Amino acid sequence: MTKGLVTVFGGSGFIGRYAARELVKKGWRVRVACRHVNTAGDVRLAGPPGWVDIVQANIRNRESVDRALEGADAVVNLVGIMFEKGAQTFESAQREGTKVLGAAAAEKGITRFVQVSAIGADADSDADYARTKAEAEAAVREAVPTATILRPSIVFGPEDEFFNRFAAMATSPIMSVLPLLPALGGGKTRFQPVYAGDVAEAIATAVDNEAAAGKTYELGGPRTYSFNELYDVIFSTIDKRRFT
Repeated sequence: MTKGLVTVFGGSGFIGRYAARELVKKGWRVRVACRHVNTAGDVRLAGPPGWVDIVQANIRNRESVDRALEGADAVVNLVGIMFEKGAQTFESAQREGTKVLGAAAAEKGITRFVQVSAIGADADSDADYARTKAEAEAAVREAVPTATILRPSIVFGPEDEFFNRFAAMATSPIMSVLPLLPALGGGKTRFQPVYAGDVAEAIATAVDNEAAAGKTYELGGPRTYSFNELYDVIFSTIDKRRFT
C-alpha cells in the first residue's frame, strides 16, 4: 500500500530522477510531469512497475498542469533553468510557471508542496536568475502557505549542468591552445556544492514529514569552495592544467 501520489514537475531532469527514487523508497507513487515524454522513459526505472508514471505537461499551461495534478496528494516543483535559451527565460520558467502551478495546487486543495529554489534566491538581486527564484518562492507561499522551500547550493552529480559545462569548456579545441576560463567574482565567490542524491533525500523527507510544512531550508555540502578552487577540482579531474 502506498502513501499517496506525488506529481513531480521537472521530474525527468537531473535532480528529478534522483527524487523519484527517494520518493518511491518512502512509499510514494510518482507521476513525472515533463514537457518531453519521449526523452523521460528511463525515469520509470526509479521504482517497481506501476510506481512511476510519466505525463506531458507544460508548467505555464494551466490545462496541462491541472491534468498532471489530477488525484495528486503532493507536488514537487523542480522546474528551473541555469541558462536562458530562446523562449525559455528565467521569468517564464521560474516565476510565471510557478505561479500557474501554485494556483492550480491551491485550487485542488493540495497542501503538501515542495518548491526547489536556490540558495542565492533574492528578490532584490540584479541577477534575473536569483530574482526570479525568489519571486517563485513568494508565489508559492502566497498560493500554498504550507509549502516547503528548499534552497540547494550548486548541485553536483554525473549529469549536472554546472561542472559538466565548465569541464566541456575546458576540453574544447580552443582551450587546448589557451586554457583560460572566466572566474565568477574574480574567483573568490564561495560555493557549497551538494550531492544530487542528498537533495533528493531532502525533497522526499519534506514531502513525507508534515513538520517541514511552511519552512525554508538551505542545503549545502560539507565543504565550502571558492570558484577558483572549484576550477582546480574540475581541471584536476580532467587532468588539465589551468593558467591564471
